[in-house]
Amino acid sequence: MTGRHDLPETDPFTRTYWDAAAEGRLLIRRCRACGRAHHYPREFCPHCWSEDVTWETASGRATLYTWSVVHRNDLPPFTDRTPYVAAVVDLAEGPRMMTEVVGAGDLSAGAELEVAFREGIPVFRTVPGTTGT
Repeated sequence: MTGRHDLPETDPFTRTYWDAAAEGRLLIRRCRACGRAHHYPREFCPHCWSEDVTWETASGRATLYTWSVVHRNDLPPFTDRTPYVAAVVDLAEGPRMMTEVVGAGDLSAGAELEVAFREGIPVFRTVPGTTGT
């Protein structure tokens, strides 16, 4: 443990995901049996339980589902980042993902977002010139 609570602990299965994120690519898993995508990465499909799943590069596009502005967090390094926006987004491929929205101004449900990466961690930012519903 690094003493930082925002860095992942990788294992042999998730290493593919985190290596891609370090290269600026967001991966999801897609089931070959039912065709549905899912996130967070699992070795089986949470929809049909098939183990015939594969990695797929996501488009990086999402819409904002919900969010909360965090004003206090005593865990390092979050104290230095407050306030920050903890969010749930709907990826264009279908799955929901917990994340952070960076550089956010006024947010609204349905706002268009695009993936960005901070220290190999996927975060999202609003797409300039778009608004939510």
